[in-house]
Amino acid sequence: MTISRTPYGACAAPEGHSGHPATLRAVPDADEPATRIGDLVIRAARADDGAAMFELVKQTGSLDLNSAYCYLMMGQWFSDTCVVAERDGRVVGFVIGFVPPTQPDTIFVWQVGVAPSEKGRGVGKRLLDAFLECEGPEGRPRYLEATVTPSNTASEMLFRSVARRQGARLKISEIFPGEWFPGDEGSDHEPERLFRIGPLPAATAGDTKKTGRTDPMDIFETYESNVRSYVRDFPAVFVKAKGHTLTDENGREYIDFFAGAGALNYGHNDEGMKQALIAYLQSDGVMHSLDMATSAKGRFIQRFQDVILKPRGMTYKMMFPGPTGTNTVESALKLARKVKGREKIVSFTNAFHGMTLGSLAVTGNQFKRDGAGLPLNNTVFMPFDGYMGEGVDTLDYFEKTLEDSGSGFDLPAAVILETVQGEGGINAASMPWLKRLREICTRWDILMIVDDVQAGCGRTGTFFSFEPAGIDPDIVCLSKSLGGMGVPFAVTLVKPEYDVFGPGEHNGTFRGNNLAFVAAAEALRFWETEDLADDVREKAAVIKERFIRLRDRFPQLDGEVRGRGFMQGIALGAEGAAKEICAEAFKRGLIIETSGPSGEVVKILAPLTITRDGLAKGLDILEAAFATVAGKRGKTGSTDARSAA
Repeated sequence: MTISRTPYGACAAPEGHSGHPATLRAVPDADEPATRIGDLVIRAARADDGAAMFELVKQTGSLDLNSAYCYLMMGQWFSDTCVVAERDGRVVGFVIGFVPPTQPDTIFVWQVGVAPSEKGRGVGKRLLDAFLECEGPEGRPRYLEATVTPSNTASEMLFRSVARRQGARLKISEIFPGEWFPGDEGSDHEPERLFRIGPLPAATAGDTKKTGRTDPMDIFETYESNVRSYVRDFPAVFVKAKGHTLTDENGREYIDFFAGAGALNYGHNDEGMKQALIAYLQSDGVMHSLDMATSAKGRFIQRFQDVILKPRGMTYKMMFPGPTGTNTVESALKLARKVKGREKIVSFTNAFHGMTLGSLAVTGNQFKRDGAGLPLNNTVFMPFDGYMGEGVDTLDYFEKTLEDSGSGFDLPAAVILETVQGEGGINAASMPWLKRLREICTRWDILMIVDDVQAGCGRTGTFFSFEPAGIDPDIVCLSKSLGGMGVPFAVTLVKPEYDVFGPGEHNGTFRGNNLAFVAAAEALRFWETEDLADDVREKAAVIKERFIRLRDRFPQLDGEVRGRGFMQGIALGAEGAAKEICAEAFKRGLIIETSGPSGEVVKILAPLTITRDGLAKGLDILEAAFATVAGKRGKTGSTDARSAA
């Protein structure tokens, strides 16, 4: 893309708008103008864009509400260094900047604004590409500068992306100390850090023909749906994984405390499972079989009976409902209603059971529920253990509604629960609470469904998360790490007396994933002895000890240690702190996510097989991230950050 030169610099007057330095006019190298990307148009700003920019800022709650007059001035007198993005004739983003009088080789970004509807679509990145096309007194800038507060991870990632695409150095230094900012007595303002990128190449990042560089994340931002989530938290392209580490395309290694959201309990690319899969593929083993009989399926069934069920004195029929966690939950709910002839299901506050409609109906998270687009009926939510605070047995309320004929509570077909709520905030039910719930279900002829999709397969220290409570659920849902090494797989365990589906009454095209049968059968070797379970319990004690230390060391973050086994977290009362800590940890080489209804919990889901050295290094990185975020918040844990993007 080339930008025509005019007396106004890089901003050329558009056709039909003579004399006004308003719109970037692209001289196309091919048929399509380089300033048009699909239905997105990138152009220079005009004075009459000021009102639209101000309205956009008002929509973007994290941006400062500067006066509309300021934006009018920017559009009028700074149009050479101010670009906007339009979609369908509406301003959806802008970059405002200027050339500092004392630094004519530098262009400074004062503000980036992107409409909420455009977040995650690469608009900010494309605006900055166009912004770098602007010219100052000395031609195209050699340096790009911006100020970013420590907590503004979105802006930091944006400018790091610019430096990466340009192949230029990024230097970060403090420019405005926090105490320079006005505020109420006792309030703290974060310091502003200066991001200086350069020297920049003669051509801009937007002109890949000249630079030969593209951001590897562009392909995902351009073509993948806006619904993607984890790639936003972990913006790197990964190429290799082994054990407890991931490696990106630049060769940087990351310690994995995420483990595929609990789908990789045995780590990445376990050698035994990998070799079993390779051997099966090389033997031309059956890949797809629906629910027909195969040797791989038969071996897994026998192994699961011999290694898992019989030693625990359990008797279950095994149903293969489809490859995912929500498949097993849907089958369990459907079966329970058929068995009991009732519609209602009892679920619990902060539960998460899946994203298809039946599973979503028993999920508590409002953001997830709103995505359904229709009423989610036939579920009654009860308070989970601890939901009402210490000293309150929430099952008193459940039992009272069952006993009272005036409660308006219809007898449910089943109760579904996670013994440790993963996505809901690492809320662990106590063993007495689980025992009492089992007793209530038995007394009232209600089926008990345990969703062990994430908490099972050893995540809490025993293969089934409910084992320490000594209960026997009527239906158990398993998936995630059941597939051994990330191969999609799910099983619904059903007591024989409730195995009432007729042939084909519940089915699915991919319920016969033979690669999963092979990997899962091999994964069961970890449960032939107590070695892994003992190791998990020992390392879980290390995690808990470190979390208690973090809570005590950083009281300004208002921490609460939760969970058990390798499913632990620390809930932070300081708003936004958990997300900041996870972002800081990623910058330092640790992959870890948040959970909870407001993302307030820092959650560890490391592989169960992580080495003690790997665990210690990951916890050290996490503690450093805690220290960084806590340091920004001072004694009170407050923050008054200004966002630039």
